[in-house]
Amino acid sequence: MKKFYLFLLLIQSFWLKGQCAMCKATAESNADNGGTLAEGLNEGILYLMAFPYLILGAIAFAWWRHDKK
Repeated sequence: MKKFYLFLLLIQSFWLKGQCAMCKATAESNADNGGTLAEGLNEGILYLMAFPYLILGAIAFAWWRHDKK
């Protein structure tokens, strides 16, 4: 089973690299033409990145509070 998950991770990493190249090319061409797509893309990445940390922090706080009692 462990080999299967490793295989899925490997396949996904190839797909993600391809998507990143397409997003980068689109953002660069838009920025060269005076667009603001790159700024919106960066804000979206930060927005999506913040929620896992907030959820993890809430779980850690609840766990700490429960152990304190």
